[in-house]
Amino acid sequence: MKSSNIGGQAVLEGIMMKHKDEYAVAVRKPDGQIFVKKDVYHSVIGWKSLTKIPFVRGIFNFIDSMVLGIQTLTYSAEFYEEEVSKPSSGNERDNNEASKNKGTERLIMAGTVLFSVAAAVGIFMVLPYFLSSLLKPVIPSYMWRTVIEGFVRIGIFIIYVLLISRMEDIQRTFMYHGAEHKCINCIEHGLPLTVDNVRVSSRQHKRCGTSFLFFVLAIGIILLLFIRVESPVMRVAVRIVLLPVIAGISYEVLKLAGRSESLVIDLLSRPGLAIQKLTTKEPDDSMIEVAIQAVEAVFDWREYEAENFGDTADL
Repeated sequence: MKSSNIGGQAVLEGIMMKHKDEYAVAVRKPDGQIFVKKDVYHSVIGWKSLTKIPFVRGIFNFIDSMVLGIQTLTYSAEFYEEEVSKPSSGNERDNNEASKNKGTERLIMAGTVLFSVAAAVGIFMVLPYFLSSLLKPVIPSYMWRTVIEGFVRIGIFIIYVLLISRMEDIQRTFMYHGAEHKCINCIEHGLPLTVDNVRVSSRQHKRCGTSFLFFVLAIGIILLLFIRVESPVMRVAVRIVLLPVIAGISYEVLKLAGRSESLVIDLLSRPGLAIQKLTTKEPDDSMIEVAIQAVEAVFDWREYEAENFGDTADL
């Protein structure tokens, strides 16, 4: 496997693919047509050099990924909002109203993001600590309670994924997520990017965001074993303050996994790949077609395969 450094995510009835600073969103519209939008992403980080420093870049790349992910998800949803919205009369008042609505939507989105981050920290970082602390009378060892806390955290994450996967819209999103992975795997294994080749490719990939989240949860266990404070308040604070450090280390492990075939890296990647069986589903051919168009808008896979696989690809 040869890493292409292309990544993406599933959106509403579509796929976003990103390569370097370019990204494309391909959406299957309600009328069945595939609409593709290509653009250049401008980082929200003031000093772009921060996104290139090892063990620091992971924090800022995660922020950029989250911002771009929300933007493209919101964009894809607009195609389906149009179906139920009233037609515009085209006058200036309608334009002003649309502008005000856009501003309101941005504020609501910002509030939603902040709430989501706070809720995630509370559910996945703080709650497991309090649950494990209840075991103190039975398990006096701080080390063993920390290990149990880590496994409780992973368990909560898996239960969360299982619960949301029961929603119909999420099931379709997971199918598009599978199509995204299959396209990247198809390219990185030197196969021409066709529906037939994508269909038989794996829906699991080492560089997936699901694997990143697992590394965050697992590496958090290890770091907390070495940082011990007595005050319960400080223990909670340490878990929150350490998040950027954990994210930075996890990003480097994920990058290494994407370009390494070593046995150790394969073993470290297996839990994340196993969880991907929950966050990806087998797509249908129409979803694969959307994913292919998103890839081809930002990435010359023919040139990539010619450079890395020579004549093995049918170009």
